[in-house]
Amino acid sequence: CSPPSCCSGQARNVNDSRRACLVARFGFIYAKERFDAETFLRTYINDLETVQRIVYTAAVESFHAAKMAYWKFKTHVREMLCPCHCGPESLEDAVLDYIVCHTDQYDVHCSVKEVICSMNINPKISVPPEIDLNVLSPLIQELCCLAFSMQTLIPPLDIAFGIDGEVFDETKYYRGSGSDFTAAFVAYHVWPALVENGVVIVRGEVVTKK
Repeated sequence: CSPPSCCSGQARNVNDSRRACLVARFGFIYAKERFDAETFLRTYINDLETVQRIVYTAAVESFHAAKMAYWKFKTHVREMLCPCHCGPESLEDAVLDYIVCHTDQYDVHCSVKEVICSMNINPKISVPPEIDLNVLSPLIQELCCLAFSMQTLIPPLDIAFGIDGEVFDETKYYRGSGSDFTAAFVAYHVWPALVENGVVIVRGEVVTKK
């Protein structure tokens, strides 16, 4: 019941390289897949703000669902390995190694369903009845897989908490198109910032208005 020897101790040893790859993936999703999702939704929704709010909510809900799934999976793995763990690495390292080597056991499709259900009842976004949010499944699945893997880093990566009306912070966000560059407050969020130990390592995007 111990992790495969090929993975023993590897999670910590390759933490920096895994981190770099995941941060790069976050940037790619923002630049490509987020844009593609917005472009698709614009064929049904004229209002850009509504579209961007929907995609941002998908990102936030994806991270939430993936983090919950990670902690459930981690608890299961710890219970599985604990009775027969004998070192030399710590139990926590053994658990981490197992998860990193078996991310394919993460039921991402379950998380995607949870995200879509949450979005369908979210009062902060307005989704026209003719739009099935399942069209965002590819983006949501990518985000869930990314967020799940980010939990295996030491320290884990997460997205920053954002709220409409917060004071604009240039260390946390870029101003998106349509922003009033003299406005001091965030009207709405386009993409979340990525943080490590509470420190922003990749800025997000917001729209500021007076």
